[in-house]
Amino acid sequence: MKRTDEGEEIVPIGELAQSVDLTTRTLRYWEEVGIIESVQRADGATRGYTPYYVRRIKFIMKLKELGLTIREMQDLYTAYGEAKQTDKMIPRLVEILDDHINKVDEKMASLASLRKDIVDYRQRMLTKFNLSKG
Repeated sequence: MKRTDEGEEIVPIGELAQSVDLTTRTLRYWEEVGIIESVQRADGATRGYTPYYVRRIKFIMKLKELGLTIREMQDLYTAYGEAKQTDKMIPRLVEILDDHINKVDEKMASLASLRKDIVDYRQRMLTKFNLSKG
């Protein structure tokens, strides 16, 4: 395990990818779009991640699981800023989550309506089939 000049452990990209069940390509992509950063190891061989970025990657994985898009994560990262101001990011995160809750509610209502339509149609088909046999 390598360390930064400040003594923080640096987890190599391959090791981190395996430990969090992501591909190294995903981590590189997240870095390309600016939602995480890596540090160059002292030997210059491979990039790695400090404990802060390991926590951040796990947070991003949770946000992705909740349905946030890369664009929304970029927006959060901008709100978080260089000063790492959680008090600026949290209100924006709550807004995004509220929007996702509304979208889920709309999808659930739409699916409930579709289910009712299917059940009704099924019943009509059964009724029609039974009438034609009788």
